[in-house]
Amino acid sequence: MSEHRNRARRGHGILSAGLSLALTTAGLLVLGAGPAPQQASAATAAAPAWATATADGFASVDTLGQNGTYGGRDGRTVTVRTQADLEKYATAAEPYVIVVAGAITMNPVGKEIKVASDKTIVGSGTSGHIVGGGFFLGQGVHNVIIRNLTIRDAYQGVWNDKDHDYDAIQMDGAHHVWIDHNDLRNMADGLIDVRKDSTNVTVSWNELSNNNKTFGIGWTENLVTDITIHHNWFRETEQRNPSTDNCAHAHLYNNFLEDVPNTGINSSYGNYSRGSTRMVLENSYFQGMKNPVIKDATATIVQRGNVFSGTSGRNESGGTAFDPKAYYAYTPDSAADVPSLLKSGTGPRGSIGTTTAAASAKAAAATTLTVAKDGSGQYSTVTAAVNAVPANNSSRVVISIKPGTYRETVKVPSNKPHITFQGSGGSRKDTVIVYNNAAGTQKPDGSGTYGTSGSATVAVEADDFQARNLTIANDFNEGANQSLSGHQAVALRTAADKVFLDGVIVEGDQDTLLLDTAGKDKLGRVYVTNSYVVGNVDFIFGRATAVIDRSVITLKKRWDGSSAGYITAPSTAANRKGILIANSTVNGDVSDRTFYLGRPWHAGGDASLDPQTTVRNTSLSAAVRTTPWTDMSGFSWKDDRFAEYRNTGAGSGSASSNRPHLTDAQAADQEVGDWLAGWTPSAS
Repeated sequence: MSEHRNRARRGHGILSAGLSLALTTAGLLVLGAGPAPQQASAATAAAPAWATATADGFASVDTLGQNGTYGGRDGRTVTVRTQADLEKYATAAEPYVIVVAGAITMNPVGKEIKVASDKTIVGSGTSGHIVGGGFFLGQGVHNVIIRNLTIRDAYQGVWNDKDHDYDAIQMDGAHHVWIDHNDLRNMADGLIDVRKDSTNVTVSWNELSNNNKTFGIGWTENLVTDITIHHNWFRETEQRNPSTDNCAHAHLYNNFLEDVPNTGINSSYGNYSRGSTRMVLENSYFQGMKNPVIKDATATIVQRGNVFSGTSGRNESGGTAFDPKAYYAYTPDSAADVPSLLKSGTGPRGSIGTTTAAASAKAAAATTLTVAKDGSGQYSTVTAAVNAVPANNSSRVVISIKPGTYRETVKVPSNKPHITFQGSGGSRKDTVIVYNNAAGTQKPDGSGTYGTSGSATVAVEADDFQARNLTIANDFNEGANQSLSGHQAVALRTAADKVFLDGVIVEGDQDTLLLDTAGKDKLGRVYVTNSYVVGNVDFIFGRATAVIDRSVITLKKRWDGSSAGYITAPSTAANRKGILIANSTVNGDVSDRTFYLGRPWHAGGDASLDPQTTVRNTSLSAAVRTTPWTDMSGFSWKDDRFAEYRNTGAGSGSASSNRPHLTDAQAADQEVGDWLAGWTPSAS
């Protein structure tokens, strides 16, 4: 931030956000580029990257003649908008990747399309809805992925409905099935039924809500089923959360079971181990659940690392089970981090879909440059790879960065657009670009100090930049540099349009993420999703039109251990949109009521600016002050644009003159799409 700011702001700490391999691999889905054709498309264009994704957990285990679960990866990619087209391709003998690009209402109500083997059925962004019906996987069906869909509303008005067996996803004797990143709700019967010796199933990163009999497993006397259930948010579901009957191996971890108080839906029980089930239950979070963990006398449950908050009734364990790591690798997140992770990370991811012909052509033309510290790549530094990109390149260049810590500063100049930084490790923590310049750091050539914007570890000045699956950090040590003037230390600075950050960590203390534009009169749109931003003072700031969506904002203590800070400091130009935080979580290991949501930064004392921050549909921890906005450098926040809408959590509060809330009509004009203004982020 500008050197005209108050400089008495300090902070240093460590990254506290829980991260998982599962979120990295399952959550980093490639976003679609533009509208698909009006009819079902069966073109054999280059398949989008998410079509090659494979399952984790028991669905990844090689058995029954199937080597893992990869769906329709080897087939054509088609786009469907009608029930007839969906049925045509889902029931076909050959493999397909089927992109659902709109809401399909099933006729008759309750119809379950019979899916054949070797299929990926995936929603295009958040638009892929199956309404009033679902999918059925019969005996022997295998290698199926159902992903990024909303399946909803077959409910017929009877809560404990005995007459309408309408499920979202039902399988009888299927194997190698991956159900991932879906929103499943309000069905007449089960949201998921895994029945009759179905096995090698993984259910991950789904939101299951507003249902009675939610997730049943079993309906067999045999001990066959192997199932992994991880990172799912069960919310307002009465029973079968899940109920596991006669499972050979049931591995449940990092799930969030929440009974919201004062609603018409009350939990009767949570995780249930029945019959001869052997269950391992670890690092899950149970909020307000009645009978959170129960078992039959003949079943076993091994519990470890779970959190129970406001629960009551039975909480049982006993017997021996199995070691999941004997079957597959996994790394559970801390149970304490599960609510925030799942509130921001479950359900369909925005704008996922197939590529248009133009985007496919661009992808086909993309060049990949490999960076590796150990010399196994084309370049040993990220800077060297950027330097190798020709000026004014017209097509995508992917810089694939192998795991390691790259201690360097990197600049992507304005004449090198269409660059992607892609970490190639299993986690976004595996690939780290880091440096420790601060505003007051002397330049090596003796020409002065870097200033705030010059302190950035990574500076992006080129349009259409993307980054995913990596960490960008500034580890300037304020405690060890108290004599230095200017402790602002930027991790990432963007001064460009159409910047897309997907599945990254941006970590620092003061001034972590500078979202700028190429000029006061220039538009600079930034979309951040499925990511973490970590800091303490003005750590999301600048004049860009920026969206932080489905992400976690982690608050850090200052260098001396104190808690105090400001999340945003927008410097928005008049008649532009500023910073939008939506569908996210604000948390961190800091004291209650110590952080402001934001304050107006009139850079250089420019009174013509009209700073804006909107925080909506976001979970706020108790760290947020009850009066969440404050003045800055003589400018009152009340003269600018600061507001909330339908936030939740201990840090949320009622509307008042010191805490303005948008009306429903105002909020309708402050959606993510309004900020992006015709740009649909699409990963390449």
